[in-house]
Amino acid sequence: MLSEQTIRIVKEITPLVAANAETITRRFYERMFQANPEVKAFFNQSHQHTGGQQKALAGAICAYFTHIDNPAVLMPAVELIAQKHCSLGIKAEHYPIVGSNLLAAIKDVMGDAATDEIIDAVAEAYGFLADIFIGRESAIYRQQQAAPGGWNGTRTFVVTKKVAESDVVTSFYLTPEDAGPLPPFKPGQYITVHIDHPHTPTSPRNYSLSDRPGQPHYRISVKREERLTADAPDGLISSHLHDAIDEGHHIKLGPPCGEFTVDPAAVARPVVLLAGGIGVTPLLSMAKSIAHANPDVPIYFLQAARNSRVHAFADELRNLAEVASNVQTHVVYDQPLPGDVEDGRCDAVGVVTTELLRDWTPYADAEFYFCGPKPFMQSIHASLRELGVDEHRVRYEFFGPKQELDAAVPA
Repeated sequence: MLSEQTIRIVKEITPLVAANAETITRRFYERMFQANPEVKAFFNQSHQHTGGQQKALAGAICAYFTHIDNPAVLMPAVELIAQKHCSLGIKAEHYPIVGSNLLAAIKDVMGDAATDEIIDAVAEAYGFLADIFIGRESAIYRQQQAAPGGWNGTRTFVVTKKVAESDVVTSFYLTPEDAGPLPPFKPGQYITVHIDHPHTPTSPRNYSLSDRPGQPHYRISVKREERLTADAPDGLISSHLHDAIDEGHHIKLGPPCGEFTVDPAAVARPVVLLAGGIGVTPLLSMAKSIAHANPDVPIYFLQAARNSRVHAFADELRNLAEVASNVQTHVVYDQPLPGDVEDGRCDAVGVVTTELLRDWTPYADAEFYFCGPKPFMQSIHASLRELGVDEHRVRYEFFGPKQELDAAVPA
């Protein structure tokens, strides 16, 4: 347990750290990549370039310091991060590297205000949290290895089928090169793709499994990612997968990870799945799994896309609703092409609103799962708050500080 003195000191410095959190995290990454370049491969450089990773880490530090006297509050966040760490192969020996560079960054930014007493307290607090992560990640690694067909690290798969789902999304059907069994996964989980890019070394990438468990393959559905800012590159790995990986090629994969999941057999309430853009992938796996395992549970699947050109899985979802009597679908386009409305490719034009959720979903009783780009996520989150949906009935997958998701919610 943390000492009372450490808890007191961390509480006292939290406002100062919060005011400088992003400066500290920027300095942290600069120092770490310079002093320990071997860890750079774990980090998505696009997220570094846009500042998303720095903001996310700053939010995590502030949350930990704020709840330093009640770390149980942070356990959902610990699980999310631990799953991500395991997908990347983070090990116990990496934690001292992070700790030493974080303490050095705090000294650099806070200067004389970072007294020896403060640095010692932060070091103790970091060590306590690191032990929690190391313990949980060790358990995840053991579970992965012990699963039927399970593995740690990477395993080689063959691309057995490549299917264009829209102008920007392509699915890859993957089977083990060794013809061994596939371990089960939880609907909503992702696998990690390791690519030795021919020109630019880069970090592994996580892609949601878009089919249900129990199939003879894993399926990922990858959007060709455009550059996040004018001076950033296009998505390196997504472009490589679209352009250079074909049927018959081999890919190294990490085992399934992730905590944005559903237990299909245990669902007792109606389920509402709200998908924006490529956020459809984990939700499609959930819908197909629940429809297969629990055919009496009502499923409401709402998909938002720009238009038919970029609308992925239109036929697959339509077919699911036709064969599964418990599935209802609703498609919203915000930039429909000529013929989209007239030919029935969408059910409505515009965006997902509070009124639509009120009218189309059993919001008073349902469980909600949503995933998509940040503006979509913020809007959905605000609408569910406005409708009075209890937080315990809401699940989502969101990259970035939780404060950014709350930003669109009126005070």
